[in-house]
Amino acid sequence: MAGRILVTGLSGFAGLHLAPAVAALLPDATLLPLGCDLTDEAGVAARVRDVRPDACLHLAAIAAIPVARADPSLAWSVNLHGTLGLARAILAHAPAAPLLFVSSADAYGASFRAGRPLDETAPLAPLNTYGATKAAADLALGAMAAEGLHAIRLRPFNHAGPGQADDFAIPAFARQIALIAAGRQAPVLRTGNLDSWRDYLDVRDVCAAYALCLANASRIPSGTILNIASGTPRRIGDVLDALIARSGLSVRIEPDPARARPSDIPMAVGDSGRLRALLGWSPSIDWDRTLSDVLDDWTLRLAG
Repeated sequence: MAGRILVTGLSGFAGLHLAPAVAALLPDATLLPLGCDLTDEAGVAARVRDVRPDACLHLAAIAAIPVARADPSLAWSVNLHGTLGLARAILAHAPAAPLLFVSSADAYGASFRAGRPLDETAPLAPLNTYGATKAAADLALGAMAAEGLHAIRLRPFNHAGPGQADDFAIPAFARQIALIAAGRQAPVLRTGNLDSWRDYLDVRDVCAAYALCLANASRIPSGTILNIASGTPRRIGDVLDALIARSGLSVRIEPDPARARPSDIPMAVGDSGRLRALLGWSPSIDWDRTLSDVLDDWTLRLAG
């Protein structure tokens, strides 16, 4: 796979790290932004018609769970209907182009209550609006794959790294630590539930998986589902402790009910054996580096 790769969400968190990953495997490829509102179906169709991409990576979404909960109409419009509009445009104007859809492990939802790492055969049972919109789009593209769309569904688990908004736990911790270190916040760190366990990856490892899938898209059967997961559960409270230790600060931790999720689950861990067997992917970035880079990133952002 080379040539023109249309990317939605190229300016977002994962998109910021995508270019180096793609360049390492596809040096002749060109990443092209969608350049229009995903909910503008006519605009999306025109962009696809003009670009006629060789592949499309669909990253764009209302991805923060609190944002999707606060504005479910927007979440459904972008995450489901925007995805379907893009898929229809691909079928109409670039029917040979594989569409790589970035779904989410949040779509598994209640299936995590099984207490074991989930593979791609686990039922989709979302517990929040974001997960529901992703599950719906995931299923819809599976149906479209049976009708001629070359759709590949990727289900990444939690990922962190430089450039992430503080709508998510790890950057929210890092931002508060950086503010305390700068003397701009009292030494009190407010958190949600610290006893949940999550499967965390570095965003650069996730982008390496995206690039690997793009490079091999022509040989990945349409309709394929691939988890992107570390398989290693990490307690959120331990992640916070590691960030605080790196900062050298003495802080008090206070629970903040506003940061708690109504339907939190104790543990969410994935099995990415299918991706490993198919393409040889495995995470390579040390978790300590991830945490250091996130903390450094917020220190620099706040200094600016």
